[in-house]
Amino acid sequence: MLRVGIAGYGVVGKRRREFIDAHPALQAVAVCDQKFHDAGRFGDGTRYFRHYRDLLETELDVLFVCLPNYLAAEVTMSGLERGLHVFCEKPPGRTVADIDRVIEAESANPELKLKYGFNHRYHDNVREALRLIKTGELGHVINLRGVYGKSAIVSFESDWRTERRWAGGGILLDQGIHMVDLMRLFADEEFVDVKSFVSNRFWNHDVEDNAYALMRTGSGIVAMLHSTATQWRHRFQLEVALSEGALILSGILSGSKSYGQETLTVIRRSDSDHGVPAELTTSYIEDNSWRNEIAEFVEAIENDHAVENGTAAHARETMRTVYSIYCADPDWREAWELSI
Repeated sequence: MLRVGIAGYGVVGKRRREFIDAHPALQAVAVCDQKFHDAGRFGDGTRYFRHYRDLLETELDVLFVCLPNYLAAEVTMSGLERGLHVFCEKPPGRTVADIDRVIEAESANPELKLKYGFNHRYHDNVREALRLIKTGELGHVINLRGVYGKSAIVSFESDWRTERRWAGGGILLDQGIHMVDLMRLFADEEFVDVKSFVSNRFWNHDVEDNAYALMRTGSGIVAMLHSTATQWRHRFQLEVALSEGALILSGILSGSKSYGQETLTVIRRSDSDHGVPAELTTSYIEDNSWRNEIAEFVEAIENDHAVENGTAAHARETMRTVYSIYCADPDWREAWELSI
């Protein structure tokens, strides 16, 4: 059994524990969260602490980091330096510099596994879409269009998400980072040319409530992204146009069930379809993404092979793209640089 500690025992930390406890090779033995006033034990024997440093003094093999952005990199590095395998939620920190420091700690401990929680990669519609793209049966990718939005910048237990010095960014860094990661995954190239408008004009927080981006890879694949906290009806949609068809990913299964049914529509073009091609839509009713994500991490630890998805390199490139979007808007770049 791998002994697991969870740093951050809020909404996400408790959700992670549900799937940690369900894995036959993992045992959650300790957690920490600032909501605890002192140290103690739950009824099941799990220890709890207020500070992560106390958590790291316990005998652990694996650390799950489910903390605010301003603590994520610091605690991830501390875990690696203590000789622990680390799974960290996205984003990896507030800035690209944060993940650069983590990569230095990772390089100093090559025997340890580090994985980031880019959970959307494990949804069934995403996996099937990626499989179809890789087979080449729909041709090559031409462009991508994505909208990911909700009705507010959610603050579960505090207002740190609305202050740039603590969060690093708003809706784009908090939620839109998943869409950026999927666009990079499907394009299989990095975006080298980025234009954007970034705004906080509706909620008037210190972080953005809307980001509009137009990005292009070196080979000419173009991606359009709208990450928004003014989408009154929660929405996830990603369209991938290919030379021989298209893929439409709609909805995403989540704990809130508010993003609608998770589907994948596969469109196959022909010279005789007159703009009305054959379509097949598949609906997915079960979310195994959290289970499968943790299982892949454990497999990498037990078999000592490289992490496949959510590596530190993936996290860095996705963060670089996010901050390319921020910095492509001159007004936002100046404001961001002054606040961090």
